[in-house]
Amino acid sequence: MANIIEELLDVLMVPPDKKIDLKKDYDPGFTGKWMKKEEAEKTLAEGIQILSEMQDKLWAQNQYAVLIILQALDAAGKDGTIKHVMSGVNPQGVDVHSFKVPSSEELDHDYLWRNFKALPSRGRIGIFNRSYYEEVLVVRVHPEFLANQQLPPDLKDEHIWSRRFEEINNFEKYLVNNGIIVVKFFLYVSKDVQKERFLERTLMPEKNWKFSAADIKERAFWDDYIAAYEDMFNHTSTEWAPWYIVPADHKWFTRLAVGAVLYNTMKNLNLDYPTVSEEQKQALLVATEELEREDGGVKDKAVLKAEEKAAADHEVTAASSAVTEDEVKKRGKKEGKKKGKKKR
Repeated sequence: MANIIEELLDVLMVPPDKKIDLKKDYDPGFTGKWMKKEEAEKTLAEGIQILSEMQDKLWAQNQYAVLIILQALDAAGKDGTIKHVMSGVNPQGVDVHSFKVPSSEELDHDYLWRNFKALPSRGRIGIFNRSYYEEVLVVRVHPEFLANQQLPPDLKDEHIWSRRFEEINNFEKYLVNNGIIVVKFFLYVSKDVQKERFLERTLMPEKNWKFSAADIKERAFWDDYIAAYEDMFNHTSTEWAPWYIVPADHKWFTRLAVGAVLYNTMKNLNLDYPTVSEEQKQALLVATEELEREDGGVKDKAVLKAEEKAAADHEVTAASSAVTEDEVKKRGKKEGKKKGKKKR
Protein backbone atom coordinates (compact mmCIF):
# COMPACT_ATOMS: atom_id res chain seq x y z
CA MET A 1 0.00 0.00 0.00
CA ALA A 2 2.82 2.40 0.84
CA ASN A 3 4.32 2.20 -2.65
CA ILE A 4 0.89 2.73 -4.25
CA ILE A 5 0.32 5.90 -2.23
CA GLU A 6 3.79 7.17 -3.08
CA GLU A 7 3.16 6.65 -6.81
CA LEU A 8 -0.24 8.34 -6.55
CA LEU A 9 1.28 11.41 -4.89
CA ASP A 10 3.85 11.68 -7.66
CA VAL A 11 1.07 11.65 -10.26
CA LEU A 12 -1.30 14.04 -8.49
CA MET A 13 0.92 16.68 -6.90
CA VAL A 14 1.72 19.89 -8.76
CA PRO A 15 5.51 20.31 -8.39
CA PRO A 16 6.23 23.62 -6.62
CA ASP A 17 9.13 24.52 -8.91
CA LYS A 18 7.60 23.48 -12.23
CA LYS A 19 5.11 25.16 -14.56
CA ILE A 20 2.33 22.77 -15.56
CA ASP A 21 -0.03 22.66 -18.53
CA LEU A 22 -3.36 21.47 -17.13
CA LYS A 23 -4.66 20.03 -20.40
CA LYS A 24 -1.43 18.29 -21.40
CA ASP A 25 -0.10 17.15 -18.02
CA TYR A 26 -3.30 15.92 -16.34
CA ASP A 27 -6.08 13.62 -17.53
CA PRO A 28 -9.52 13.93 -15.84
CA GLY A 29 -10.29 10.33 -16.83
CA PHE A 30 -7.09 8.86 -15.36
CA THR A 31 -7.55 5.90 -12.97
CA GLY A 32 -4.01 4.58 -12.73
CA LYS A 33 -2.73 1.06 -13.11
CA TRP A 34 -2.93 -0.04 -9.49
CA MET A 35 -6.42 -1.41 -8.93
CA LYS A 36 -9.97 -1.74 -10.26
CA LYS A 37 -13.14 -0.14 -8.89
CA GLU A 38 -14.10 -2.98 -6.52
CA GLU A 39 -10.62 -3.22 -5.02
CA ALA A 40 -10.41 0.58 -4.74
CA GLU A 41 -13.69 0.74 -2.83
CA LYS A 42 -12.48 -1.96 -0.43
CA THR A 43 -9.16 -0.16 0.05
CA LEU A 44 -10.97 3.12 0.71
CA ALA A 45 -13.16 1.45 3.35
CA GLU A 46 -10.03 0.19 5.12
CA GLY A 47 -8.41 3.59 4.79
CA ILE A 48 -11.44 5.35 6.29
CA GLN A 49 -11.03 3.23 9.42
CA ILE A 50 -7.37 4.24 9.66
CA LEU A 51 -8.29 7.92 9.13
CA SER A 52 -10.77 7.61 12.00
CA GLU A 53 -7.99 6.38 14.30
CA MET A 54 -5.69 9.18 13.12
CA GLN A 55 -8.37 11.78 13.78
CA ASP A 56 -8.79 10.46 17.32
CA LYS A 57 -5.05 10.93 17.92
CA LEU A 58 -5.16 14.38 16.27
CA TRP A 59 -7.86 15.38 18.76
CA ALA A 60 -6.10 13.86 21.77
CA GLN A 61 -2.70 15.35 20.90
CA ASN A 62 -4.24 18.81 20.37
CA GLN A 63 -1.20 20.26 18.58
CA TYR A 64 -2.11 20.25 14.89
CA ALA A 65 -5.19 21.13 12.86
CA VAL A 66 -5.80 20.00 9.27
CA LEU A 67 -7.38 22.32 6.71
CA ILE A 68 -8.71 20.60 3.57
CA ILE A 69 -9.40 22.89 0.61
CA LEU A 70 -11.62 21.56 -2.18
CA GLN A 71 -11.81 23.46 -5.45
CA ALA A 72 -13.51 22.27 -8.64
CA LEU A 73 -15.65 23.16 -11.58
CA ASP A 74 -19.36 22.36 -11.17
CA ALA A 75 -20.41 18.68 -10.93
CA ALA A 76 -16.90 17.45 -10.16
CA GLY A 77 -18.10 15.71 -6.99
CA LYS A 78 -16.94 17.84 -4.05
CA ASP A 79 -19.96 17.03 -1.86
CA GLY A 80 -19.78 13.30 -2.62
CA THR A 81 -16.06 13.24 -1.88
CA ILE A 82 -16.62 14.84 1.53
CA LYS A 83 -19.47 12.43 2.27
CA HIS A 84 -17.55 9.26 1.37
CA VAL A 85 -13.97 10.01 2.46
CA MET A 86 -15.02 11.50 5.80
CA SER A 87 -17.78 8.95 6.46
CA GLY A 88 -15.90 7.18 9.26
CA VAL A 89 -14.55 10.29 10.98
CA ASN A 90 -16.10 11.56 14.21
CA PRO A 91 -18.34 14.48 13.13
CA GLN A 92 -17.61 16.28 16.42
CA GLY A 93 -14.05 16.85 15.21
CA VAL A 94 -14.85 18.10 11.69
CA ASP A 95 -16.12 21.46 10.44
CA VAL A 96 -17.34 21.90 6.85
CA HIS A 97 -17.74 25.39 5.41
CA SER A 98 -19.20 26.11 1.98
CA PHE A 99 -18.33 29.59 0.76
CA LYS A 100 -21.00 31.10 -1.45
CA VAL A 101 -21.32 34.59 -2.93
CA PRO A 102 -19.93 37.06 -0.33
CA SER A 103 -22.48 38.88 1.83
CA SER A 104 -22.51 42.66 2.20
CA GLU A 105 -20.73 42.30 5.56
CA GLU A 106 -18.04 40.09 4.01
CA LEU A 107 -17.53 42.52 1.14
CA ASP A 108 -16.76 45.23 3.70
CA HIS A 109 -13.73 43.23 4.81
CA ASP A 110 -10.63 41.90 3.05
CA TYR A 111 -11.16 38.76 0.96
CA LEU A 112 -9.45 36.45 3.49
CA TRP A 113 -11.56 37.62 6.44
CA ARG A 114 -14.45 35.16 6.18
CA ASN A 115 -12.07 32.24 5.66
CA PHE A 116 -9.87 33.28 8.57
CA LYS A 117 -12.89 33.15 10.89
CA ALA A 118 -13.64 29.57 9.81
CA LEU A 119 -10.16 28.09 10.38
CA PRO A 120 -10.11 24.84 12.40
CA SER A 121 -8.82 24.91 15.96
CA ARG A 122 -6.13 22.51 17.16
CA GLY A 123 -7.19 18.89 17.11
CA ARG A 124 -9.84 19.44 14.45
CA ILE A 125 -10.22 18.93 10.70
CA GLY A 126 -11.66 21.82 8.71
CA ILE A 127 -13.01 21.47 5.17
CA PHE A 128 -13.45 24.46 2.87
CA ASN A 129 -15.88 23.59 0.07
CA ARG A 130 -14.58 26.37 -2.20
CA SER A 131 -12.37 28.92 -0.49
CA TYR A 132 -10.37 32.14 -0.81
CA TYR A 133 -9.10 30.72 -4.11
CA GLU A 134 -12.39 31.85 -5.64
CA GLU A 135 -10.84 35.32 -5.46
CA VAL A 136 -8.32 34.39 -8.18
CA LEU A 137 -10.74 32.19 -10.14
CA VAL A 138 -14.37 33.28 -10.46
CA VAL A 139 -13.48 36.91 -9.71
CA ARG A 140 -10.84 36.77 -12.43
CA VAL A 141 -13.19 35.16 -14.97
CA HIS A 142 -15.92 37.67 -14.06
CA PRO A 143 -14.21 41.07 -13.54
CA GLU A 144 -17.56 42.62 -12.62
CA PHE A 145 -17.33 40.84 -9.25
CA LEU A 146 -14.14 42.74 -8.49
CA ALA A 147 -16.05 46.01 -8.79
CA ASN A 148 -18.21 44.98 -5.80
CA GLN A 149 -15.23 44.58 -3.49
CA GLN A 150 -14.92 48.31 -2.73
CA LEU A 151 -11.17 48.31 -3.29
CA PRO A 152 -9.34 51.60 -3.90
CA PRO A 153 -9.09 52.18 -7.68
CA ASP A 154 -5.29 52.01 -7.76
CA LEU A 155 -5.41 48.46 -6.31
CA LYS A 156 -7.51 47.16 -9.20
CA ASP A 157 -4.57 47.22 -11.57
CA GLU A 158 -2.99 44.53 -13.75
CA HIS A 159 -0.86 43.32 -10.82
CA ILE A 160 -3.80 42.36 -8.57
CA TRP A 161 -3.59 38.64 -9.34
CA SER A 162 0.14 38.35 -8.72
CA ARG A 163 -0.34 40.24 -5.44
CA ARG A 164 -3.12 37.89 -4.41
CA PHE A 165 -1.02 34.83 -5.23
CA GLU A 166 1.71 36.21 -2.98
CA GLU A 167 -0.77 37.05 -0.21
CA ILE A 168 -2.29 33.56 -0.32
CA ASN A 169 1.13 31.90 -0.22
CA ASN A 170 2.13 34.02 2.79
CA PHE A 171 -1.20 33.27 4.49
CA GLU A 172 -0.76 29.52 4.05
CA LYS A 173 2.85 29.71 5.21
CA TYR A 174 1.60 31.45 8.34
CA LEU A 175 -0.98 28.70 8.92
CA VAL A 176 1.54 25.87 8.51
CA ASN A 177 4.02 27.67 10.80
CA ASN A 178 1.28 27.66 13.44
CA GLY A 179 0.41 23.98 13.15
CA ILE A 180 -2.49 24.21 10.69
CA ILE A 181 -1.61 21.79 7.88
CA VAL A 182 -3.06 22.87 4.51
CA VAL A 183 -4.11 20.14 2.04
CA LYS A 184 -5.39 21.44 -1.32
CA PHE A 185 -7.37 19.42 -3.88
CA PHE A 186 -8.62 20.35 -7.34
CA LEU A 187 -11.17 17.81 -8.58
CA TYR A 188 -10.55 17.84 -12.32
CA VAL A 189 -13.66 16.85 -14.30
CA SER A 190 -13.79 16.86 -18.10
CA LYS A 191 -16.27 18.98 -20.00
CA ASP A 192 -17.98 15.89 -21.46
CA VAL A 193 -18.49 14.23 -18.07
CA GLN A 194 -19.72 17.51 -16.61
CA LYS A 195 -22.33 17.59 -19.38
CA GLU A 196 -23.41 14.02 -18.55
CA ARG A 197 -23.83 14.90 -14.87
CA PHE A 198 -25.80 18.04 -15.68
CA LEU A 199 -28.11 15.96 -17.89
CA GLU A 200 -28.63 13.51 -15.01
CA ARG A 201 -29.72 16.42 -12.85
CA THR A 202 -32.32 17.49 -15.40
CA LEU A 203 -33.62 13.99 -16.22
CA MET A 204 -33.54 12.17 -12.87
CA PRO A 205 -36.24 13.37 -10.40
CA GLU A 206 -34.10 12.53 -7.35
CA LYS A 207 -31.35 14.82 -8.70
CA ASN A 208 -33.51 17.72 -9.94
CA TRP A 209 -32.78 19.68 -6.78
CA LYS A 210 -29.09 19.84 -7.73
CA PHE A 211 -29.76 21.57 -11.03
CA SER A 212 -28.91 25.25 -11.42
CA ALA A 213 -29.31 27.26 -14.61
CA ALA A 214 -26.26 29.30 -13.51
CA ASP A 215 -24.10 26.18 -13.80
CA ILE A 216 -25.06 25.83 -17.47
CA LYS A 217 -24.15 29.47 -18.14
CA GLU A 218 -20.73 28.98 -16.55
CA ARG A 219 -19.89 26.27 -19.13
CA ALA A 220 -19.50 29.08 -21.66
CA PHE A 221 -16.45 30.22 -19.65
CA TRP A 222 -14.82 26.77 -19.53
CA ASP A 223 -11.57 27.79 -21.25
CA ASP A 224 -11.30 30.92 -19.12
CA TYR A 225 -11.61 28.87 -15.95
CA ILE A 226 -9.02 26.33 -17.11
CA ALA A 227 -6.58 29.17 -17.84
CA ALA A 228 -7.26 30.76 -14.43
CA TYR A 229 -6.78 27.44 -12.62
CA GLU A 230 -3.55 26.74 -14.48
CA ASP A 231 -2.08 30.14 -13.55
CA MET A 232 -3.21 29.60 -9.95
CA PHE A 233 -1.46 26.21 -9.73
CA ASN A 234 1.73 27.62 -11.19
CA HIS A 235 1.85 30.36 -8.56
CA THR A 236 0.39 28.75 -5.41
CA SER A 237 1.60 25.14 -5.34
CA THR A 238 4.29 25.50 -2.68
CA GLU A 239 6.49 23.20 -0.63
CA TRP A 240 4.42 23.96 2.48
CA ALA A 241 1.01 23.72 0.74
CA PRO A 242 1.14 21.89 -2.62
CA TRP A 243 -1.84 21.37 -4.89
CA TYR A 244 -3.12 17.90 -5.77
CA ILE A 245 -4.96 17.65 -9.10
CA VAL A 246 -7.35 14.71 -8.71
CA PRO A 247 -8.98 13.17 -11.81
CA ALA A 248 -12.75 13.38 -11.24
CA ASP A 249 -14.40 11.61 -14.20
CA HIS A 250 -14.55 8.40 -12.15
CA LYS A 251 -15.88 9.06 -8.66
CA TRP A 252 -14.45 5.87 -7.15
CA PHE A 253 -10.93 6.92 -8.15
CA THR A 254 -11.45 10.50 -6.95
CA ARG A 255 -12.41 9.29 -3.47
CA LEU A 256 -9.54 6.81 -3.30
CA ALA A 257 -7.00 9.46 -4.35
CA VAL A 258 -8.25 12.06 -1.86
CA GLY A 259 -8.24 9.45 0.91
CA ALA A 260 -4.69 8.42 0.03
CA VAL A 261 -3.38 12.00 0.17
CA LEU A 262 -5.12 12.62 3.52
CA TYR A 263 -3.73 9.38 4.94
CA ASN A 264 -0.19 10.29 3.85
CA THR A 265 -0.51 13.84 5.19
CA MET A 266 -1.71 12.77 8.63
CA LYS A 267 0.76 9.87 8.83
CA ASN A 268 3.62 12.34 8.38
CA LEU A 269 2.45 14.27 11.45
CA ASN A 270 3.49 11.31 13.66
CA LEU A 271 0.27 11.57 15.62
CA ASP A 272 -0.02 9.70 18.91
CA TYR A 273 -1.89 9.81 22.18
CA PRO A 274 -0.33 12.04 24.86
CA THR A 275 2.24 10.34 27.11
CA VAL A 276 0.99 9.71 30.63
CA SER A 277 3.34 10.96 33.36
CA GLU A 278 4.35 8.82 36.35
CA GLU A 279 2.15 10.97 38.57
CA GLN A 280 -0.84 10.35 36.28
CA LYS A 281 -0.10 6.59 36.21
CA GLN A 282 -0.16 6.50 40.00
CA ALA A 283 -3.45 8.38 40.02
CA LEU A 284 -4.88 5.84 37.55
CA LEU A 285 -3.80 2.94 39.79
CA VAL A 286 -5.41 4.58 42.83
CA ALA A 287 -8.63 5.20 40.89
CA THR A 288 -8.69 1.57 39.67
CA GLU A 289 -8.19 0.23 43.21
CA GLU A 290 -10.93 2.46 44.59
CA LEU A 291 -13.39 1.31 41.93
CA GLU A 292 -12.52 -2.35 42.53
CA ARG A 293 -12.99 -1.94 46.31
CA GLU A 294 -16.59 -0.81 45.84
CA ASP A 295 -17.77 -4.44 45.98
CA GLY A 296 -15.45 -5.77 48.64
CA GLY A 297 -12.45 -6.18 46.37
CA VAL A 298 -14.26 -8.52 43.99
CA LYS A 299 -14.11 -7.47 40.36
CA ASP A 300 -17.61 -6.55 39.27
CA LYS A 301 -19.04 -6.69 35.74
CA ALA A 302 -17.97 -3.11 34.93
CA VAL A 303 -14.32 -3.82 35.78
CA LEU A 304 -14.26 -7.10 33.84
CA LYS A 305 -15.95 -5.49 30.86
CA ALA A 306 -13.44 -2.62 30.82
CA GLU A 307 -10.50 -5.04 30.97
CA GLU A 308 -11.95 -7.16 28.15
CA LYS A 309 -12.52 -4.09 25.97
CA ALA A 310 -8.98 -2.80 26.54
CA ALA A 311 -7.53 -6.19 25.62
CA ALA A 312 -9.72 -6.44 22.50
CA ASP A 313 -8.75 -2.92 21.34
CA HIS A 314 -5.08 -3.80 21.76
CA GLU A 315 -5.51 -6.95 19.66
CA VAL A 316 -7.32 -5.03 16.88
CA THR A 317 -4.57 -2.39 16.73
CA ALA A 318 -1.85 -5.05 16.60
CA ALA A 319 -3.72 -7.00 13.91
CA SER A 320 -4.24 -3.84 11.83
CA SER A 321 -0.52 -3.07 11.93
CA ALA A 322 0.33 -6.64 11.01
CA VAL A 323 -2.08 -6.58 8.04
CA THR A 324 -0.57 -3.32 6.78
CA GLU A 325 2.97 -4.70 6.96
CA ASP A 326 1.91 -7.97 5.34
CA GLU A 327 0.16 -6.09 2.54
CA VAL A 328 3.28 -4.02 1.84
CA LYS A 329 5.38 -7.20 1.65
CA LYS A 330 2.90 -8.85 -0.73
CA ARG A 331 2.85 -5.76 -2.97
CA GLY A 332 6.65 -5.75 -2.99
CA LYS A 333 6.77 -9.39 -4.06
CA LYS A 334 4.24 -8.76 -6.84
CA GLU A 335 6.22 -5.78 -8.11
CA GLY A 336 9.38 -7.89 -8.03
CA LYS A 337 7.73 -10.64 -10.10
CA LYS A 338 6.44 -8.11 -12.64
CA LYS A 339 9.90 -6.59 -13.04
CA GLY A 340 11.36 -10.08 -13.44
CA LYS A 341 8.92 -10.88 -16.25
CA LYS A 342 9.69 -7.61 -18.01
CA LYS A 343 13.43 -8.38 -17.96
CA ARG A 344 12.77 -11.71 -19.63
